[in-house]
Amino acid sequence: MPFAPTDPIFPADKKSYNYLDLGFPNPVVGYVTQSSALLALLDEPFWFCLKAQPKREHLAATALRRQFHVECFSPRLRFRKMTQRGPVWFVEAMFPGYLFAKFVYSEQHRAVESSHGIQGIVHFGDRLATLSENIVVALQSRVGAEEVVTVDSSIKIGQPVQITEGPFQGLEVVVTHLLPAKERIRVLLEFLGRSLETEISTAKVLPA
Repeated sequence: MPFAPTDPIFPADKKSYNYLDLGFPNPVVGYVTQSSALLALLDEPFWFCLKAQPKREHLAATALRRQFHVECFSPRLRFRKMTQRGPVWFVEAMFPGYLFAKFVYSEQHRAVESSHGIQGIVHFGDRLATLSENIVVALQSRVGAEEVVTVDSSIKIGQPVQITEGPFQGLEVVVTHLLPAKERIRVLLEFLGRSLETEISTAKVLPA
């Protein structure tokens, strides 16, 4: 599956949850391209970037591990966001539509590319995108064995938040004080043309 050089290989998951903001190394810096003809002559494994079906990256990685015993890396982010049902925890791919797999190209590329949920190896013409071992190891060290990172949702003074429950549900306010002993915060809100300061439970707000 060809990709234009200008296409983003690793788009950010959410503007608020960019993996770079979480302190992860940028995999784009470590990626290089290798000639498919050369890789076909080598018997050593490389880390490849694979294009996966959207929302099925983790399942695709699981299938590769189980069926072909291919080492995979498919990190995910766990975060809370507001829905019509209130605040809900979500788990999504850190790199939507992509995962990493380590295998010997000459021996396994056909099996890998035909595996469930895989749309192909990312490539530019006849050159395949590979990643250095150091970059993958650095990423793996940050996410742990479960390959899931929970986004820090701690609230800070001056931060805009949205009230999720009660008579002011849906209203955006600004945090003015933290009251950790009570698990509450004090916020400033605009109501009927007046600025009011009130306390609210931290469980009833989400970052705006």
